[in-house]
Amino acid sequence: MFRLATRGFSTARIALSAYKQQPRKTLTQIYELYNMRKPISVVTAWDHLTAQITEKADIDITLVGDSLAMVALGYEDTNEISLDEFLYHVRAVSRGNKTLFIVADVPFGTFETSDADALKTAIALVKRGRAQAVKIEAGVTSALTIRRIVDAGIPVMGHVGLAPQKHHTSGGYRLQGNTENSAVQILQDCKALEEAGVFALLLECVPNKFAEIVTSLVSVPVIGIGAGPHVSGQVLVMADMLGMTDNTPAKFVKQYMNFAQDALLALAQYKADLADGSFPNADLHGYKMKSDVLRKVREYVSSNKNQ
Repeated sequence: MFRLATRGFSTARIALSAYKQQPRKTLTQIYELYNMRKPISVVTAWDHLTAQITEKADIDITLVGDSLAMVALGYEDTNEISLDEFLYHVRAVSRGNKTLFIVADVPFGTFETSDADALKTAIALVKRGRAQAVKIEAGVTSALTIRRIVDAGIPVMGHVGLAPQKHHTSGGYRLQGNTENSAVQILQDCKALEEAGVFALLLECVPNKFAEIVTSLVSVPVIGIGAGPHVSGQVLVMADMLGMTDNTPAKFVKQYMNFAQDALLALAQYKADLADGSFPNADLHGYKMKSDVLRKVREYVSSNKNQ
């Protein structure tokens, strides 16, 4: 049975965006996939170009993840990015992707200080960033804050399991839910967030069988990353799945191409073409001038060269 645990969501099958008057996917359509047990696809984007790619591929949800701090801006840690920097990228994604459902991360340090700050950040991401929802790394201790954001009419996706923003206190980027205490804590976090009104959960880096248990116990979609196949959908970072960097991807990443290698080969070929004169080709890549115009220009140059 279709159910939304949150307040203030559109129930129209297709809602018109308030920004460009383009049909944009809604939570209703996301839940239709969930109720039909069809996998929900989620991919990250960080600028106008990557947003266009997710739109043309008809990915169900475009996630503007704080991973862009490292992928697009070169920071060593996702926690370094500021809200203003992040908003710049959220706006770029919303301009490039006018028909899909956009979820924006809540950057580290803009949520933890107070309920008021958390709500202010969420409003900024929706109002200024033009996202349709926000994603927050949270659990039992943040449930009341999540509820306040949901009650303000902003859809929230909870993020549980491995929480990259808290990697300093969780022992690094390690498997979670693989001990009894860790598994119980994640289950409690999931139930608390569901009761707080999240529309979905992102479950990161946990054992496959545990992810299956989580998915069976909650009545909202569970989007996995490193959580195996027994969830409601999957999310991958575009830079990882397309091989845009030289970094060795995590075990749970499937690389669908090696963009970095192909790009290097293409640039090397470009440089070689310049060296041997094969590019630009006068006929293939150039424009022609009418002979009478060319003659007059040459006459002008000749008559004025001594002035």
